[in-house]
Amino acid sequence: MRPIRIALTKGRLETDSIALFQKLGYDCSAVLNKGRRLILPISDGTNEMEVVLAKAADVVTYVENGVCDIGVVGKDTIMEMGGTFYEVADLGFGRCRFALAVPKGKDFYSGYHTRRIASKYVNVTRSVFEAKNMDVNIVKIEGSVELAPILGLSDAIVDIVQTGLTLRENGLEVVEDLADISARLIVNIASLKLRKSEIDPFITQIENILKEEEPT
Repeated sequence: MRPIRIALTKGRLETDSIALFQKLGYDCSAVLNKGRRLILPISDGTNEMEVVLAKAADVVTYVENGVCDIGVVGKDTIMEMGGTFYEVADLGFGRCRFALAVPKGKDFYSGYHTRRIASKYVNVTRSVFEAKNMDVNIVKIEGSVELAPILGLSDAIVDIVQTGLTLRENGLEVVEDLADISARLIVNIASLKLRKSEIDPFITQIENILKEEEPT
């Protein structure tokens, strides 16, 4: 039987995830010195696991389809993609938020015209404005979404915001926070049943570490 596989989102979430695994006692030296390798071993001396490094959307796909048992991915990706898996823990890192931003000084909600909104997150944007019973036209942007209102392509954007500095430097301001985001631990449904004895203790270890780190 292959080791339990954990899909990690490359980049900042990867770094924070490895820091968490090290607190659990896992030797993550192979990941820290990965070179170009994308599947790497970690071990706590008793349990052998494999880390799979992937883009956020692929983490969800790998876990949902069972080729990875566990994943670490941002709530933004989960909200946009959906999927069938267990979301078992809020890991507390990678914190940011979905926000609606407009050119500074613009009143987004005044008038009755149909607004045009640019976003990488089409499904999230659609669900937000359906809940408000507002008709909007959504323009999907893959790159720097801040350009859309500057170029006159949209009235507003929906994007991930951490400090808001990029928005301010481009003449935009947040008019509404839509949802808080952080890294989540997800688990394949079948894996949690078939390999419960391996996965449950790992989840419990993580939950215990998170409780220890909660501010008192």
